[in-house]
Amino acid sequence: MAEPRARAARHKGQMNFEQELRQMLYAFGDDQDPLSETVHTLDEALTDFILEICHGAAEAAHYHGRQKVKVDDFMFTVRRFPQMLGRVQELLQMEKTLKEARKQFDVPEGKMGLERGKGKEGEGKRKRKEKEPGRGKYKKLAGEENEGGDEDA
Repeated sequence: MAEPRARAARHKGQMNFEQELRQMLYAFGDDQDPLSETVHTLDEALTDFILEICHGAAEAAHYHGRQKVKVDDFMFTVRRFPQMLGRVQELLQMEKTLKEARKQFDVPEGKMGLERGKGKEGEGKRKRKEKEPGRGKYKKLAGEENEGGDEDA
């Protein structure tokens, strides 16, 4: 990264990731109770790293004329670290996959998964198209004369 930034006075000496770092150190073979100096040093390095990445993303957003930081700004910041960029892309792809999977299980209230297209005579896909939000009252679809549902269109 660039030059190290001075920590704000309110963050000086504050441990942000103490418990997580202790667990990680133990998982990687350190003593169950690692030295507090080790944890403090790693916490400080990790906090500085996260701050640098965030400042880099904010600079990228500012360069593109935005005040809000987007995911692309973080990707631009870590573009020189192929492993980190790959992991970010992998996590974004996983988030997209999970969102699509949740959408498949998101059914309207009162309906079960396989029963969506079935029901009383005259209900089904045609009714759902008629009930789109923002349309207000039911509107007849083009070419429909009666709403009895007796005809197979």
